[in-house]
Amino acid sequence: MKQTLVIRRLLLMLFVYAGLAVLVILLSLALSVCVDTLDKATNLSGAFLGGVLLAAVTSLPELFTSLAAVAFLNEPQMVVGNILGSNLFNLAALAAVSLLLFRRVYSQSAAREQRLPLMAVLLIYALLAILTVRFNIYFAGLNIVSWLIFLLYALGVRSLSAEDEDASESAEADAGRLLIRFAGLAALLVLTSIALTLVTEQLKLAYDLETSLAGALFLGVATSLPELVSTIQLVRLGNFNAACGNILGSNLFNFSILALSDLLYTAGTIYIFDEQAYRLLALGALAVASMLPVLYARRGRWKLLGFCLALLCYAVFLLI
Repeated sequence: MKQTLVIRRLLLMLFVYAGLAVLVILLSLALSVCVDTLDKATNLSGAFLGGVLLAAVTSLPELFTSLAAVAFLNEPQMVVGNILGSNLFNLAALAAVSLLLFRRVYSQSAAREQRLPLMAVLLIYALLAILTVRFNIYFAGLNIVSWLIFLLYALGVRSLSAEDEDASESAEADAGRLLIRFAGLAALLVLTSIALTLVTEQLKLAYDLETSLAGALFLGVATSLPELVSTIQLVRLGNFNAACGNILGSNLFNFSILALSDLLYTAGTIYIFDEQAYRLLALGALAVASMLPVLYARRGRWKLLGFCLALLCYAVFLLI
């Protein structure tokens, strides 16, 4: 009888998990369409819409899990791995989607304003690499690297905020309605993502999945599903600029979560690197560097090489 109740509870939790995951997919699709419409109907650039607004919304699951790790679970070592793992997955997702739909991105190029965010992400990887040799300098009680991450995030957001000049007055009149719709969808996605993360944590704790592959898979889906679905939809819609902005913006936002977690954690430092974190740091930096030909090259074969290298980095992480 007891075993039957356990099975029923597990099936119920899996059903709730699946239902929330489907809802996250639908909301992410709707948000992507909204971003594409805003890009075409207003003078807001696709890089800003994807790299700031959409990136902040789709990265909120990482914010929730990271802050919970330092505020409630007292496990700061989880934060670095979660953020670095999410960033590597985001780049691999963009690469995989772009390879599958290569004809849609062959002749497209990301906007110039995305180059500074890319450099900011590379600089943050370099700063984190310095921390691996225990080179810690504090200013006003906070690691100086965290201050620099906040600064680089602000510079990246500013560079993405350039406006397009080709929006008509009649199109701009719809901006208010579209932004209200975006805000409503974003709020629903945030609530659903938080609920999905909570269900994931309950599954891991109740069925001893904390250290297993199944547990990592459940949590990975919960935190990365919004970025993955949004990227797929934006590339399908032919808006490669917004798709790139979404991934680069998400990675920058994730790093700001790392700095915020360091600010909130008062019992020590969150910059704790284990063997897996070292791998994620090296492969993540290489994957970001592989985006250079994607943003700068005009020929499709160089873009193809960049996408393949980013995907290879993620494959290497899974295999070693």
